[in-house]
Amino acid sequence: MGDSIREMTTKFAKLEKFEGVDFRRWKKKMHFMLTTMKATYVLTTLRPAELEEGDVETIKEIRRRQKWDNDDYIRKGHIPNGVWDTLELKYITEDASSKKFLVCDFNNYKMDDSRSFSEQYNELLGIYGQFKLHRMNMDESIVVSTIIEKLPPSCKDFKHNLKHQKEEVSLVQLASHIRIEESLRAK
Repeated sequence: MGDSIREMTTKFAKLEKFEGVDFRRWKKKMHFMLTTMKATYVLTTLRPAELEEGDVETIKEIRRRQKWDNDDYIRKGHIPNGVWDTLELKYITEDASSKKFLVCDFNNYKMDDSRSFSEQYNELLGIYGQFKLHRMNMDESIVVSTIIEKLPPSCKDFKHNLKHQKEEVSLVQLASHIRIEESLRAK
């Protein structure tokens, strides 16, 4: 067993560096290596807590925490802290289902009168920002028109005025119009 772990860690150290291509393959190799070393759980499990001062810790609890620390050290040695999620978000753009969910979230979003329009506008901008992360390009004028359409029915006149402006409205201008409308309604 000791020889196989030594051999595995030697091969593990030789695992090719991630070069920005074929992320899924690289991720699977990393996950396989961590699984083989029985260290995958540290990606999703919090470190076992230390007991309060004065409480007696059992040897089992101490060993469990030390094992987690050791496995986390192995993980950090091969996947720099915090990089896993960033890489996944950046290079998982091929994942069609996540793109479909983003489109659904954006299309199905409904603004209502119970919350601030600015707040809801910012939520929609957050979804639109995810589009950009997934390299899903959408013309800004389409986004602006879609957000205007999502304004609640109580904004009928406001929507009408925005739609019939002679000049194209940008996202920044739309945010400004929404803040002004909100302040007028508050009075």
